[in-house]
Amino acid sequence: MKRATATLLISCPDQQGLVARISNFIFANGGNIIDADQHTDFEAGLFLSRIEWELTGFNLDRELIGPAFEAIARPLGAQWQLHFSDRKPRLSLWVSKQDHCLLDLLWRQQAGELDAEIPLIISNHDKLRPIAEQFGLDFLHVPITRETKAEQEAQQLAAIADYGIDLVVLAKYMQVLSSDFLAQFPQVINIHHSFLPAFAGANPYQRAYERGVKIIGATAHYVTPDLDEGPIIEQDVVRVSHRDDADDLVRKGKDLERIVLARAVRLHLQHRVLTYRNRTVVFA
Repeated sequence: MKRATATLLISCPDQQGLVARISNFIFANGGNIIDADQHTDFEAGLFLSRIEWELTGFNLDRELIGPAFEAIARPLGAQWQLHFSDRKPRLSLWVSKQDHCLLDLLWRQQAGELDAEIPLIISNHDKLRPIAEQFGLDFLHVPITRETKAEQEAQQLAAIADYGIDLVVLAKYMQVLSSDFLAQFPQVINIHHSFLPAFAGANPYQRAYERGVKIIGATAHYVTPDLDEGPIIEQDVVRVSHRDDADDLVRKGKDLERIVLARAVRLHLQHRVLTYRNRTVVFA
């Protein structure tokens, strides 16, 4: 069994001695660093780092680590997060009618590839309820209409709170989340094809086929009020040719969406993603 660890994600204005100050905090309290990575964005003037250490033998109790580090972080003008490996995040998967990303994430979670709990599926359609029943998960059907969107999002937010959800994954959820929703719960990851902005809207693969594209892709990103323009976590592409018809493009696109979304969720769960200025540093 793996030993419990703490992971610190930090960003702050770049300055001398940052690595020494952070690592010395861990060393001075008896910590053993097992993974460390850093990046400096010179244009933004920012230092960004991920550092992980074993909790066995660490002199500070968990509830004291944050306050103790804040005394170091405040003079640096730092923003930081602290996570513990033995605390499993809780996910809610949101879907509409397509099941490929939903099934892939559920299979990966069952296989132990995603270190998280998935207690709840939410959908604006009832079509995929049997999948929730198959995996023994709760399913909440919240049909969305323009007239009652605020009321229905309030219901979704209440469910997120009731289930103690840490992250919402839009696994082909074909609805736009409002700014009010995201202001109350910003931890949301989305997946979509990478044709945007060229083939926005319905039937993108058919239109891409008609255009004769040679590469298709998928993008996973954090959701912001700017539609499909949030910080990108993961992307991938696959080549297509004149021998591929529109159905082939759809099949290859779905494969990419599964893989890219799973990678993004795993990176998030491992606390390897830092966002800043609508972009990310991924400590993979």
